Amino acid sequence: MLFVYPAIFHKEDDAYWVEFPDLKGCHTYGGSITETMEAAQEALAGYLLTLLEQKRTIASPSDISSIYVKDGFSSLVSCDINQYKDTKAVKKTLTIPSWLNDRAVSMGLNFSQVLQEALLSKIQV
Repeated sequence: MLFVYPAIFHKEDDAYWVEFPDLKGCHTYGGSITETMEAAQEALAGYLLTLLEQKRTIASPSDISSIYVKDGFSSLVSCDINQYKDTKAVKKTLTIPSWLNDRAVSMGLNFSQVLQEALLSKIQV
């Protein structure tokens, strides 16, 4: 699901910080425009995912042309929350033969990682 919100970028010394007028408390910073834009996309995604998980209302984005900027510039920031959504870990209980467990432990295999890789391979994601 793609979201697009207007943001206000400010420059201070050799760094930038950004705020989202429609999303109270959603702000971040970076050392360059590129870094700040990446941080803004991550902050936006995290903020929106938190609201969704808490079943809270998400404010509609303002029209960027209605945003007055005194000391900086405005830009649209987008994020696709599908790449972050449903990444919460789920505990599973399973049974494997003792010899397989012993061999995997002796090799230092991470059971969760091996299972995830096998499942991804099976469903061909």
